[in-house]
Amino acid sequence: DTPVFELKETLMGKYGEDQKLIYDLKDQGGEQLSLRYDLTVPFARFCALGNVEKIKRYHIGKVYRRDEPQLAKGRFREFYQCDFDIAGTYDTMLPDAEVITVFCEILDQFFPNGGFQVKINHRKLLDAIMEVCGVPQQKFRPICSAIDKLDKEPWDNVKREMIDEKGLREEVADRIGEYVVLKGRPKEMIERLDTMTNLLKSTSAQTALSEMKLLVDYVTALGVIDRLCLDLSLARGLEYYTGVIYEAVTLSGESGIGSVGGGGRYDHLVGMFAGKDIPAVGVSIGIERVFAAIESKFGLKGDASSAAASETATDKKKGGKSGGATRDGTGSQQQQQSSEVHSVVRDAATDVLICTIGDNLLLERLAMARELWDAGIACEFVYVEKPKLNKQLNHASDNKIPLAVIMGEDELSKGVVKVRFLTHGPPAPQEAPAADPTSSSNGVNTATTQDQQQQQPPEKKEIEVERGALVSRLRGILAKTKTSSERLYDHIINNTNTSSSSSSSSNGN
Repeated sequence: DTPVFELKETLMGKYGEDQKLIYDLKDQGGEQLSLRYDLTVPFARFCALGNVEKIKRYHIGKVYRRDEPQLAKGRFREFYQCDFDIAGTYDTMLPDAEVITVFCEILDQFFPNGGFQVKINHRKLLDAIMEVCGVPQQKFRPICSAIDKLDKEPWDNVKREMIDEKGLREEVADRIGEYVVLKGRPKEMIERLDTMTNLLKSTSAQTALSEMKLLVDYVTALGVIDRLCLDLSLARGLEYYTGVIYEAVTLSGESGIGSVGGGGRYDHLVGMFAGKDIPAVGVSIGIERVFAAIESKFGLKGDASSAAASETATDKKKGGKSGGATRDGTGSQQQQQSSEVHSVVRDAATDVLICTIGDNLLLERLAMARELWDAGIACEFVYVEKPKLNKQLNHASDNKIPLAVIMGEDELSKGVVKVRFLTHGPPAPQEAPAADPTSSSNGVNTATTQDQQQQQPPEKKEIEVERGALVSRLRGILAKTKTSSERLYDHIINNTNTSSSSSSSSNGN
């Protein structure tokens, strides 16, 4: 967790016009303090102070807003947020695609059967729209803040705010209006924007569309493209966003609740504390907002969690799927095993790393990850478009991932993959020992010595598996060994015992 109290200067200048909602406090010495407004800025400060250059994490904690409470709409002054973030320098749009996929999977559990939509946009695309419409650069963010209200207010009201409060000329506001009404399926919208020559004069627009094309390819491979809508009215008022932004709304007619979560890329936020930028992307889910939406949908008061569980159970009985598996392997077998061991904190809870050999296999990597996640197998891949195999295996070694699934063009053409057993992983399958021609079944002429009886057959460090049987083979392998949590628990216990023994010995001497 991060501190609930922050120095006021830590939070200032990072939330745009929402900065007025920060709770300000003073301690006994008069030092200016504030209650944390969200979990993202404290996370960035944590990365900066801890010199953290790469991390994937989730965080659930309370945040505070000096807002008008509206209980029926899930708006409170004190409430819980759940954040998922990936920080580090990786290839373009790969972390963004995974964050959006996780976002969709979580919401699938509460709003199954297409009960929500994730709006996406790009901050650089918004900047390009501001630029080609003639908005002065110093007014980009204030105008974006006004545009962000279009999910709650009609265009006429937003336009009036731009003119009367922001000082924008009416003809400029009208030009903005021609863009922000556009929305639709991401691929179709990108194709449409690609024909707008006036917009493409902006290098910001070119960069944004290039990144959005990659994102569409990746989320298509990850199986969540049908949940997304490219909406040019999405602005996300927070100051720190720099790239892709997104926001989820429910589609069941819960009036007035608004978004239940949102996020985006923030590449310069860590640099505000460290002087060195660490790119990052993440999402925040408002837990009370989710419950309010469920309560409204089912006409309940205070029993949202049971309603969500009921609908999910009904969906499963019908043979449906209520979203993908989580990344810590909370699918059927893994969940049963991990529930029997102590709950511990670890650096990673991944059992399988998906590796590829050669170029042009990124989408195959993503599709396999989607398949294994759905099967409840905790897997991941490196966020590099064309990684070397050694780099991928080094990642597995650094993070103590026990299994690597490897595929290249040859394997794909044969319909197989290779499963490699890494040194810190489960024992590899053993070859059956060859029959001894000097031995007989009745025990006569048996030449087996004690050494021969103790001799172990050679281990296979790598096996070839039919592609269609991969899930079942991985489940079988993982079921015979300890889960990732058990391995870490044993490591902690062994180190503790070793330390205790050393301490006792030195005390005795």
